Amino acid sequence: MSKSPRYIAIEILCNWEENRLPVDQIMEKCFSSMILDDPRDRQLSMSLVYGVIRWQGYLDWVLGDFSKHPLNKMKSRTLQALRVGLFQLLFLDRIPPSAAINETVQALKDMKQPKWLTGFVNGILRSVERQRQNLPTPFNNMPLPESALLSHPEWLIQRWKTRYGNPLTTTICRENNTIAPLCLRTNTSLTSTETLLKKFKKAGLDAAPGKFSPLAIKLVDYHGPVVNIPGFGEGLFQVQDEAAQLITLLLGPLQKEKSYLDGCAGLGGKTSHLAQMLPAESILIAIEPNKGRVKKLKENLARLRLDTSVTIVEDTIGSLLPVMKEKFDGVLIDAPCSGLGVIRRHPDIRWNRTPEDLLRYQEIQSAILDSAAQLLASGGTLVYATCSTEPEENEEVVQNFLAQNPRFILSNCRDVLPGNGASLVDSTGVFRTLPGQDDLDGFFGARLIKKYSAS
Repeated sequence: MSKSPRYIAIEILCNWEENRLPVDQIMEKCFSSMILDDPRDRQLSMSLVYGVIRWQGYLDWVLGDFSKHPLNKMKSRTLQALRVGLFQLLFLDRIPPSAAINETVQALKDMKQPKWLTGFVNGILRSVERQRQNLPTPFNNMPLPESALLSHPEWLIQRWKTRYGNPLTTTICRENNTIAPLCLRTNTSLTSTETLLKKFKKAGLDAAPGKFSPLAIKLVDYHGPVVNIPGFGEGLFQVQDEAAQLITLLLGPLQKEKSYLDGCAGLGGKTSHLAQMLPAESILIAIEPNKGRVKKLKENLARLRLDTSVTIVEDTIGSLLPVMKEKFDGVLIDAPCSGLGVIRRHPDIRWNRTPEDLLRYQEIQSAILDSAAQLLASGGTLVYATCSTEPEENEEVVQNFLAQNPRFILSNCRDVLPGNGASLVDSTGVFRTLPGQDDLDGFFGARLIKKYSAS
């Protein structure tokens, strides 16, 4: 029997709350194991899941006002069903209130939940619906507690207020609660940005060139599957934020007959960018220890027709140290991090992280950077990057590294970035963007040069 979008959304949210794995992984696994009657059901399920997670702070504040039963005493399935119903009532105008309530309650019935519980959920949702017009929302300027208005964990709000002040913190949180625009990177080994823009416009898509990266194309108001965009199957583009595209350019310009290393390849966004920049007779090695990510990395490179340009090593960067006699001329470390700069694209990150995570990541990042330094040739370039906004993972890692490695100097990122990209470099010479700033994700990038030894 097929399951409704509300049923699927509640199940995914329960799984996420229990395991705190990245919600996109949970979703992918869930969808791969079921057949949906209508392809639109997948889109609605995803919209419900991301919407509930994005606005969890506000939804829970509303529920706390309407439920006599404390939220922290509710079973996960009950709470998630209430959140799913509430999100539809308060955020999805295209769904009639009666359908939002009835279909959510029906999902619980299909889950064989007892009658008293479905009646409890039905009652709360109908009470909210009756008073909906008078409720304070994040958009109507009626007073709201900060955690409801901004829908971020209290520790993160306070942390950002200390560093950025109240107005900028509010802006960042509000941007994080919007849906990020779809940004693509042209695969210049197969086409040009100009040609791709014409292709999109011919297909009726609202496409515009990026502001900072010469390879970026923004698709405005596109909400369908990426695989349906013209040129996807032919490998003409890769989905990638403009800030991430500029991070890769920090390693450039790549030179002929040189060797390069992507030390944290992941799914291959930056690996494929390096591959399309790679000159003739140059070598590119990509390191990724996770089997699942290696599979996706290979699939992405194959779709982009770049798989023959990259040698993949399924291991950690440290594994190269005993066997690598040749040193690399350039190394990119897009380090594992908290991801607090990409909350807009991955709204679950805000609830999955704790303050203690930052120093834990710092330890991992420093170890990877130390290994990368040993693999770099004299005169070579080492790029350290994260999709985090936090000093523990960014400046502190770089400062600690430079203090312990006197042969390295910090190079000004402005010297290698094209046009408007240089405006995103701060006074210390590092690349830095904030979430939502010019529709970019939050990234940090430092360019480190290894000096020639005195001998």
